[in-house]
Amino acid sequence: MGKKTISLSLFTCCVDRKDTLRLPVGSKFGGGGVAGASETNVDRRERLRKLALETIDLAKDPYILRNHLGSLECRLCLTLHTNEGSYLAHTQGKKHQTNLARRAARDLKETQLMIAPAQSNVQRKVFLKIGRPGYRVTKVRDRDTGKEGMMVQVHLPQIKADVIPRRRFMSAWEQKREPPNKAYQYLIVAAEPYETIAFRIPAREIEDESDDAGYWNWSHWDPDTKQYSFQFMFRLLY
Repeated sequence: MGKKTISLSLFTCCVDRKDTLRLPVGSKFGGGGVAGASETNVDRRERLRKLALETIDLAKDPYILRNHLGSLECRLCLTLHTNEGSYLAHTQGKKHQTNLARRAARDLKETQLMIAPAQSNVQRKVFLKIGRPGYRVTKVRDRDTGKEGMMVQVHLPQIKADVIPRRRFMSAWEQKREPPNKAYQYLIVAAEPYETIAFRIPAREIEDESDDAGYWNWSHWDPDTKQYSFQFMFRLLY
């Protein structure tokens, strides 16, 4: 049986090394190649600028400042920018966002310090009240000047040792027991361990002790009899 001879032709594709297309590492055939660093930065800044345009109103931005040269300054980061696009891109950057967070945290801390009540180291006195003291109120009038006033005597037989009674005048808006009435004011007398007592009196101006009628205004505490006495006069109504 005769042998058949098969001829194979081998074709070798030879490409001249000088004609080889050299592409950067990471690129693909048909692509435009890998963008350079400057092109990447430009693209990034443009994306940030567009994002900022959607979220920031320059008219309400408290940190933007246009100087006398026409450039823009960021007062938060102390940076200089040639145009609004550059500034807007900056506002979306890490530095500006970090400074915003720090500023917000500082403002929050200052607000909390302002709102938080001051802690006092003074301990509040606590004592058992034993009721109201006995008292007597007498209306007085100066025949020569026509001035009117009151004399008050408060009996405090169980007052604490070394305690001196105190008195003061209080406006109708300071007290919280009755609806405010501008026609009245209150005379307050306090002496531990008694309950504080208050007298509702006309809302007239009280005569100053330094005035010519000062001898009418006096107070006296007798530690032996435990009686607190005082007197005050109203100014004349003209």
